[in-house]
Amino acid sequence: MIHHLALRTDWEAAQHTGEYRISTLGRTLEQEGFIHCSRDLTQLRGVHTTYYTGVTDDLLILDIDPTGLDLRTENGYPHLYGPLPITAVTATHPYTG
Repeated sequence: MIHHLALRTDWEAAQHTGEYRISTLGRTLEQEGFIHCSRDLTQLRGVHTTYYTGVTDDLLILDIDPTGLDLRTENGYPHLYGPLPITAVTATHPYTG
C-alpha cells in the first residue's frame, strides 16, 4: 500500500474522468512527470509540510494498491509514472495533520 495527499476537489474531479493526474499542489502529472506518493504516514506528513502548509481546502489521503502501476522509488519516495486509475484507490481518509 502507498499513499498520496490530494485536495478533495482534485479527487472529486478525477471521479468524472476515471483517473487522477495531480502530482502535488498546483502541479500536474504532465508538468512534473510523475505523481508523488508516500510509503507511510511519516513520509505523508513530510509532503504536507513541504507542499501543503497553509492550505485550508480539505485534504484527503488516498490509499493506493500499487499492483500493476509504474512505480519507481526515488530519494526514498515512491513516484508513480503515469496517471492513477481511480480503481487503484482502495480507500480515502480525511487528512488531519
